[in-house]
Amino acid sequence: MSDNELLPVGTESTPGSGDVGAGRRHVRKRRRGARTALIVLGTLVAVLCLGGVAAVVAFRNNLDSNIEKLADPFEGIQNRPEAAPSDPEVPDEAVNILVLGSDSRISAGDPSQWKAGAQRTDAIMLVHLPADRKSAQVVSFPRDSWVPIPGHGEAKINAAFSYGGPALMIETVEQLTGVRIDHFALTDFTSFTSLTDALGGVQIRIPEDISDGKKVQFEAGVHIMTGEQALAYTRQRHGLPNGDFGRAQRQQNWMRSILAKVNNNRNDVPLMTSFFTAFSQSVAVDEQFTMDRIQNLYMSARGLSTNDVTFLTAPHNGTGRSADGQSIVVLNRELLDPLMASFASDTAAQFVEENKGVLTVLPATVK
Repeated sequence: MSDNELLPVGTESTPGSGDVGAGRRHVRKRRRGARTALIVLGTLVAVLCLGGVAAVVAFRNNLDSNIEKLADPFEGIQNRPEAAPSDPEVPDEAVNILVLGSDSRISAGDPSQWKAGAQRTDAIMLVHLPADRKSAQVVSFPRDSWVPIPGHGEAKINAAFSYGGPALMIETVEQLTGVRIDHFALTDFTSFTSLTDALGGVQIRIPEDISDGKKVQFEAGVHIMTGEQALAYTRQRHGLPNGDFGRAQRQQNWMRSILAKVNNNRNDVPLMTSFFTAFSQSVAVDEQFTMDRIQNLYMSARGLSTNDVTFLTAPHNGTGRSADGQSIVVLNRELLDPLMASFASDTAAQFVEENKGVLTVLPATVK
């Protein structure tokens, strides 16, 4: 098996400050009715796999014009972390992308749909692409993680977006982690269907029969899931092992499946055209994250495969109660802080490899 050949999903692989007003001002609509997609995977796919399609300049420009852009969410953020030190012997620099996924069907790019206190994010992920482009690390932060939010005291991390939009969310994560965010992206899970169906479905292994007693029913085995099935799989709440922690791993598992499907079919121009068109029509990113920027990232990281991408859950000590009685996730700062320090210093690959025994890494097969 070559370095770039992917193992089937489910098989074992070789280890390898703002206010509400500010939130409104930082969100600018470019297309009425545009919905933000599941950019977590879209970003990864575009970074790792876009080259053959992006070579067609006209098509690339069309994709760029489709992408919904957010007014600069970094403007006005104070006391930002420093970028990782560069190495003169390495031509590229480390890149960190903050990705949010919401269960809301409201476009984060449409100010007319914004309701203060209504938009909270179900998925919060920090994507790290090292300068050497030999790996990538993705950390999911549980939405109920209890953290300091600038100007608002302590609260669940997903409240930052509700309080102050993208700017406050970026500031919250940067102060929590000490990692400088280079790009920001928004998602909604309703785009599971269009992105998955654009690829003709994705392969996901179910290790045992699962049911939520209502709509979600999957028998054990390998499934080629449609968009609706993938959406149900990632949204299951009842009967799910480890609750929201397990739900987050299913989201990661779906992303891994998408990456595998795209990587294995990167030379299928019609299929890739379909996927990236669907992706671009529903994406919301910071205005500096253009197709030119994405293509440059691809060219520097084109040797990566899915097996080089490590998905993790932010270290935590389980659930607890806040002083006002809310059910929260208690982050394990003794392990989270050095993990985030490795992101900030661009030594994440080494740190993860040395600490796999204590970190929560996405397993080959997810329940």
